[in-house]
Amino acid sequence: MGTGTGKQQRRGNTRQRIQDVALELFAEQGYEKTSLREIAERLDVTKAALYYHFKTKEDILTSIFDDSTRPIDELIAWGHEQPQPPSLDVRKQVLSRYSEILVDAAPLFRFMQENQATVRDLKTGESFKDRMFGLYDILKDPDAPMADQVRCFSALFTMHGGMFVLKDIDGDPEEKRKAILEVAIDLVTQAHSGD
Repeated sequence: MGTGTGKQQRRGNTRQRIQDVALELFAEQGYEKTSLREIAERLDVTKAALYYHFKTKEDILTSIFDDSTRPIDELIAWGHEQPQPPSLDVRKQVLSRYSEILVDAAPLFRFMQENQATVRDLKTGESFKDRMFGLYDILKDPDAPMADQVRCFSALFTMHGGMFVLKDIDGDPEEKRKAILEVAIDLVTQAHSGD
């Protein structure tokens, strides 16, 4: 491979480091109170070097959302490619794959939880809500009774809520993830018991 590939890879790593450090600082002191200068200082780079990748804090946050939610978009697309309406097995697979995505995106979800007002004000918050409805549409039948629709939406809330609440409780993270997934699958299975 030529040097161009290596340079591209390094640039990608720098972008990732900026995202990671920004998310750390946002979590520590809040999005509003974090400046680009502080992000640059923590990274030990000049503000100009940071500007090369991102012009504003919102650009950084948008890139984090885009990178972290791309797998959700791919999962929604996969769910819509399946025979419609999706089988219970497909719905279980959606939940299982979403469970893995949540583990990888945990720092972003923590940020969202702790900065709800900021997330609401940014366009990323609205696009995230759209993604949740995209998953919900795959999990529920269009003509499902209201209680079953609530069960399907509750499955998603169980996954989000469980991830935050259980992170502070002793136990193996993978065991907790599987327990949360089991409860979410139970809810969707109960919603489709009439199928």
